[in-house]
Amino acid sequence: MQDWQKSWAQNKYWIMSRSQHFYNEVRLLAKENQWNDESQRRYQFILDEVERMSPTKATLTTAYQHVWGYFKKVVNANEIKKYQILLNELDKGNDKLGIYLVELTDKYGVQYLLDSVLIRKLRKEAKS
Repeated sequence: MQDWQKSWAQNKYWIMSRSQHFYNEVRLLAKENQWNDESQRRYQFILDEVERMSPTKATLTTAYQHVWGYFKKVVNANEIKKYQILLNELDKGNDKLGIYLVELTDKYGVQYLLDSVLIRKLRKEAKS
């Protein structure tokens, strides 16, 4: 895997949690694996911009629903119910769902998510 592909895999949900527009732009940059110096410069600009952005309820919901997709076939009924409750309660000032997704990531050992910037940042926030 090339460096930019690894970085994209690690950052995709982080970017999605902040900006659907930037997420879509990076997807276009990565399309057909035609990566070049200009793509890299634009990607780095997007990462820098996203770092300064705050999430919205809509961007968090979209990102979290994608993350949830890794669990929906392995979780039990109580975990599904808790997810649905936390999703309904989600807003910028009440993000218990992100922490719950970190717990599920750890419980089920989903390596792709363990490597993701979104999960790492959520874990760090939970410890603060």
